[in-house]
Amino acid sequence: MDKRLLFLVLALTWFFDPQAPAATESGGDQLDSNPVRFAVIGDRTGGHAPGLYSQALTEIARLKPEFVITVGDMIEGYTEDTTVLTAEWNEYLGFLEPLTVPIYHTPGNHDITTDAMLDHYLRRIGQPYYSFDHRGLHIIVLDNSRWELSAELPKEQLDWLIEDLNRHRDAAYILVFYHRPFWYNTTATGRPDTLHSLFVTYGVDAVFTGHFHRYFSGRYDGITYTCCGSSGAHLEPGPAGEIYHFLWVTIDNREIAVAPIKMSSVLDWSFTTADDLRLFNTIRRRSITVEGCLAVSAGLTVAGDSITVRVRNPHEELALEDTLRWSVPEGWTVDPQIRPVSIPPGEESLISFEVRCDRNLFPLPSIAVGFPFKGDESVAVSRVLRVARSVIARRAAIPPEIDGKLSEAIWTNPAWRFFDNGGGPAEIDSTRVYFACDDDNVYLAARCGESRMDSLSASVVERDGAVYGDDCVGFFFQPDTATDTVYQLYINPQGVVFDQKISWQSDGGYNADRSWNGEYEIRAAIRDDNWVIEGRLPLAQFGAEGDRGQDWGVNFRRKQKRLNSAGDWQTPIDYHPDTFGILRLAE
Repeated sequence: MDKRLLFLVLALTWFFDPQAPAATESGGDQLDSNPVRFAVIGDRTGGHAPGLYSQALTEIARLKPEFVITVGDMIEGYTEDTTVLTAEWNEYLGFLEPLTVPIYHTPGNHDITTDAMLDHYLRRIGQPYYSFDHRGLHIIVLDNSRWELSAELPKEQLDWLIEDLNRHRDAAYILVFYHRPFWYNTTATGRPDTLHSLFVTYGVDAVFTGHFHRYFSGRYDGITYTCCGSSGAHLEPGPAGEIYHFLWVTIDNREIAVAPIKMSSVLDWSFTTADDLRLFNTIRRRSITVEGCLAVSAGLTVAGDSITVRVRNPHEELALEDTLRWSVPEGWTVDPQIRPVSIPPGEESLISFEVRCDRNLFPLPSIAVGFPFKGDESVAVSRVLRVARSVIARRAAIPPEIDGKLSEAIWTNPAWRFFDNGGGPAEIDSTRVYFACDDDNVYLAARCGESRMDSLSASVVERDGAVYGDDCVGFFFQPDTATDTVYQLYINPQGVVFDQKISWQSDGGYNADRSWNGEYEIRAAIRDDNWVIEGRLPLAQFGAEGDRGQDWGVNFRRKQKRLNSAGDWQTPIDYHPDTFGILRLAE
């Protein structure tokens, strides 16, 4: 073959290799006459919807960008199983076939969670942080997949970033990509941020992130920040609803223009700002509070009682003028059911109602009202009445032996009535859950009937694997009811545990820390027609003591894979302790 032809073939092969994070062209092209146009694609994973990511890539290919760049979370990940990782990366790379332009990758927390996953990423994708040039643009990709704050990034990466920024500070534009949007809780609220300080110092022009599965944007110290939402991952609703999208970026000598694109339409770059999102979250999470919690009898009824609903109007300019309306299921009474409300900007009102339940505890009554948002737009908010079933953790004079047999007399008086998400009886086989305690531990046990034991699903064998996808029992504990810290556990028939620590924030959001691992003694047993778990949970790890008469917040459930069904002790089940019942440590 002619050497010039061979060189051309090799060059084209390199240019169209989607794994090559290398420079295309650099220099000072006149961007006015020939602007740079490229696409940014959002998260694919975190509960991905099949087919949507491929559809987004197909649409991008039709637009003929000069290149495509991701903001991370290309695979579901969260495993070190090389067979699974190989299959997931093969699947992902197969989605790129419609593209005839380079694609550059930003690692997300689903892509790199551990060092073993980093090794796999290096082999399949390439370096997790790097930079390249394209027609006067200098583009930097950072790796924050395993860190929660800018200040936590490794010194090696920050030193590389500073050196790279310093060498390219004369580029026509500098763009930076990383997965987790640290800037939302720092730069957007006026708090210091290590990365933002460097970006200001070295003249960065724009920053692109992902992770939240929602779009929002802002401009701070002359830097354009954009968070790309979901391009196939599980949707989190924002002020504009649930929108799958990607970004179309056009850059000339005057500006960086960012257009979110969804289903054959173009959205304005600022359709949701960080301030909009903050107001929306405040309205949705903090505008209505049902004060107190109604006690539930053993017969699952509620004696007549008065409750107070606190309604806050967080808007700084618009008054709340609407009507509070209760949705009242059969068996409940609420008086009054309808109540007009008028609340000036920034103020609140306390409103009392009389409630009673003679039968059918679930579903619970809910109250709803529409809050002013932007212009004529409003945000509908509803809250479910707060009730609390109670269960006793019996005092163990002698600690039970954790052997999966449940032979001790302490395992009596179980909780056994479970409900589906709509409030009807749960479609699960017989399930009994028990609690006990002493001064140093809480004990738990469950006996789960199974009429077809050959269908039992217990495939997860790794700690913190997807236990919740097996047959399992799950628990939510709030040891200190004065705080909103919750501990979640799922346990499968093999005794394998998934757990995490959930911390609620003042704006109503929460952080789920999967790296938190409790220390438990768990035993499980599989028998002819049931499976059993038995466990000891030391109190010290929860910052709790076994005080007699102490109340914890609690909820628990059973998931039965064969029936594709779940039974919840309190419903609707939720991470927030407002939905929990009471676990009382016996005298």
